[in-house]
Amino acid sequence: MSQKQRDLLELGRLEYLQALVTEFQVTESPEAKEQVLANLANFAYDPKNYEYLRQLQVLDLFLDMLTEDNEILVEFAIGGLCNLCLDKTNKDYILEAEGVAPVINCLSSSNEETVMSAVTTLMYLTTPQSRQQTTALPVVECMLRFSLSANRRLSNLARIFLQDYCSPMQVEEARNLSKHTAVGIPLPKD
Repeated sequence: MSQKQRDLLELGRLEYLQALVTEFQVTESPEAKEQVLANLANFAYDPKNYEYLRQLQVLDLFLDMLTEDNEILVEFAIGGLCNLCLDKTNKDYILEAEGVAPVINCLSSSNEETVMSAVTTLMYLTTPQSRQQTTALPVVECMLRFSLSANRRLSNLARIFLQDYCSPMQVEEARNLSKHTAVGIPLPKD
């Protein structure tokens, strides 16, 4: 394939992603919005699309959707962020945009996929600079509860989070605090 053909394919990719973003912005149909956001989240899986998605401000779109009442939009938005934050530039952008707090809020979702993506996203967003926020005491308490879930996927992921991202002292402090308080974050429905 010639360089000109590759350039045309790349231009087509950008135009297609732009069309998706435009459709999301102009459509009034909740179902159409859900479908478009699902498509954008899927495109966020491919590193070839990272630059285009940044250029089209899709990271901001995903972050904005985390506070929606529509659980399906939240699920696709956190899934898209999870896909994008493997890239250092995207991770830095999400951290600078104060994206950790809305990701943490997704831990209280009743949607299993939303919670799984939120836990994974917190793992990917953990850096020496963000660790204090991503492993704050309420998050560690939540992971302790999730580690006791009957849902194997969730309990295993929470255990990995506790083991790989939290210090033994953090886990012990959360355990001690949990003995004396009700955490209040419901487990996702199976």
